[in-house]
Amino acid sequence: MVSWMISRSVVLVFGTLYPAYYSYKAVKTKNVKEYVRWMMYWIVFALYTVVETITDLTVAWFPLYYEIKIAFVIWLLSPYTRGASLIYRKCLHPLLSSREREIDEYIVQAKERSYETMVTFGKQGLSIAATAAVSAAVK
Repeated sequence: MVSWMISRSVVLVFGTLYPAYYSYKAVKTKNVKEYVRWMMYWIVFALYTVVETITDLTVAWFPLYYEIKIAFVIWLLSPYTRGASLIYRKCLHPLLSSREREIDEYIVQAKERSYETMVTFGKQGLSIAATAAVSAAVK
């Protein structure tokens, strides 16, 4: 059995650091084919990270769970299996393309709501600070 610590270390090294370095190399050499390869990888890995967060909380008890995570990340990266490219081309690209307008609208709404929320919290913070300053000055 692989422990959580070993699994996490392998996923960090092979799922994040290794691809980050090769993404840097793709940018440095301006190799468009590698740009596309690593961009597809990062999109798939972002989805993996979301799913991993949920599964770590719900099915980490499953036998061989951590071994499966390690194997999956290696499968995503492997130039022989091209797992990230396969998942991106067969699943994510069609899904994102069909929902692109809805996603864009949701992002715009989320930005507007977050801005409004920050302004509200800012005003409340200033009000609390002003009240505290007046209270301190009166004492």
